[in-house]
Amino acid sequence: MDKRALTRKIVAQLGADLDLLLKAARTSHAEATHESSKAENKYDTRGLEAAYLARGQSKQAAESVQAIHEFEALPLRDFGPADEIEVGALVELTGKKERSLYFIGPRAGGTEVTHDEREVLVITPQSPLGQQLVGRRQGDKLKLQIGSATNEFLIASVA
Repeated sequence: MDKRALTRKIVAQLGADLDLLLKAARTSHAEATHESSKAENKYDTRGLEAAYLARGQSKQAAESVQAIHEFEALPLRDFGPADEIEVGALVELTGKKERSLYFIGPRAGGTEVTHDEREVLVITPQSPLGQQLVGRRQGDKLKLQIGSATNEFLIASVA
């Protein structure tokens, strides 16, 4: 699987998310500063709530910009079966009934993209799954708690 093409898709998804966040932040800011949002009494907090929302969306947008920069600067290398998993690795886990692909990224955990007709989920080394994967190798087994059940997975491939 071409990881450069994969990271371009991740950056494109982050860019699309960023556009939505910026639009939402502008809308919230306009709502917060609009004349109709002035408090009519001491219990009217519409303007304040819109301002908090705009601030939060602006912070998320800044984090998205940082994530895009980090993905664009991410050095990509091929991992072999004996290499330890780290940021930049594409990991396939297989279980009894499922196969999943994860890209260990520097940020933007939870971002999903379709690449080569497969869903790829970005996880970070700080995530619970990332913590279990980093430092392991192809062929290692790990147990994951999913809901109330513990499932065993095999690290089928690392690229």
